[in-house]
Amino acid sequence: MALYLIGDVQGCDEALQRLLAELGFSPSRDRFIVLGDLVNRGPASLAALRRVMRFDGAGDTLLGNHDLHLLAVAAGVRPPHRSDTLDEILNAPDRDALLDWLAQRPLALHERGWLLVHAGVLPAWSVEQTLALAAEVQHVLRSPQRHAWLQQMYGNDPNAWRADLQGPARLRVIVNALTRLRFCTPEGVMEFATKDSAADDPPGYVPWFDVPQRQTAGTPVAFGHWSTLGPLRRADLLALDTGCIWGGQLSAACLPDAPVTDARRVEVIRLPCPQARAPLRGL
Repeated sequence: MALYLIGDVQGCDEALQRLLAELGFSPSRDRFIVLGDLVNRGPASLAALRRVMRFDGAGDTLLGNHDLHLLAVAAGVRPPHRSDTLDEILNAPDRDALLDWLAQRPLALHERGWLLVHAGVLPAWSVEQTLALAAEVQHVLRSPQRHAWLQQMYGNDPNAWRADLQGPARLRVIVNALTRLRFCTPEGVMEFATKDSAADDPPGYVPWFDVPQRQTAGTPVAFGHWSTLGPLRRADLLALDTGCIWGGQLSAACLPDAPVTDARRVEVIRLPCPQARAPLRGL
């Protein structure tokens, strides 16, 4: 059974449909996981969400920052952005079922020896700690506390992890690392203003994956979120957001049954996408 990891879809359902066809995807035989940001900014977020949901286990998605934003807007705790394309979901007759399904999605997974996240991992976190911290947020999102937590989710502080953090501050750091991180200091202080390529790191900061002695360095990590990186691939790193929404490509990596823990040996399929949006700063 093949497992396909797919980069940011962002409401580009037609591209997702074409990619699955190109892969020869069969729900009776294969699985796919979108690495977060399934919805928003593209023309067909509702169709993309319904498509993944109806695969019923053969298809799944991580939670990305845009997916969490949808949950917050739907809960009435965050105003929509001008660039949002979420109205179809918010007005859908099956809105509640769609949102409840989305809120049940994971923030991180460990599959076939790979760590899967939307954005990044703080340097001090091991694979096991990353999964445990993700589970803390997942527990709240799947509970009656979801609405209260979404009200407190936004913000850049604290901007670094401490084990003694509690309550909303603790969960906010976890969410920001897993769904927003691009640059941090070697000590794990996060920077959120810079959205450009890895070469444009602000003084004192480096891409999260370039921190020396990062605890997850021995495990291949697949992630999305950072389209300006381009198709970055190293032995233990695979970036799969290749800017479909901006007229780039929708990318999928195939993890075969036999474990392949060198990202350079994994087959990657890239499908050209029509430009759905003009590029913005802050992708």
